[in-house]
Amino acid sequence: MEQKKESINLNNTVTVKVKKLHPDAVIPVYAHEGDAGFDLVAVENVLITPGGSELIPTGLAFEIPLGYEMQIRPRSGISGKTKLRIPNAPGTVDSCYRGEIKVILENTNNDLELFMDYVEGLANGNYLVTDDGSIGKTEVGGDFFVNSPCVPYLIRKGDRIAQGVIQRLPVVELVETDELSDSERGAGGFGSSGVRV
Repeated sequence: MEQKKESINLNNTVTVKVKKLHPDAVIPVYAHEGDAGFDLVAVENVLITPGGSELIPTGLAFEIPLGYEMQIRPRSGISGKTKLRIPNAPGTVDSCYRGEIKVILENTNNDLELFMDYVEGLANGNYLVTDDGSIGKTEVGGDFFVNSPCVPYLIRKGDRIAQGVIQRLPVVELVETDELSDSERGAGGFGSSGVRV
């Protein structure tokens, strides 16, 4: 039996203007039909030391339509394979912002004593950049020790560092009141529903 291919609802299409601020900037595209996000790409090399965070430039500015926002979200491959995190995820880009999109990346490796060992090894030429952008220690035979708790990460120009998701926003009217209606949850928060099912 032939399966029916779902078609894209063209009424749901939103036009977003993108401006290159750097000649090597990469205009985002969706990797697959149905993807929620498009990849954002670094436009220069940035080293992120253990415990440190850096703003990674994309060389792009967006004109997001009124009534929408762009959320900056982590890429699952980076989160799953490295200690890099987007500390404010999801980051918000407002429709009125016209500046360069930069992504905050934090290196959650934070063993500074081992990091000083890395610096000494780097001075002696004993460290190389691995395929995932981390700095690995080399021994005789060239084996990498990528999972060391002191690993700095080198974001390389052309690396996909995050994803952008365009979201529609409701118009919200905030009304001050002296009374709120009751609910089953009430004022319970911060773990009030428990841990186990």
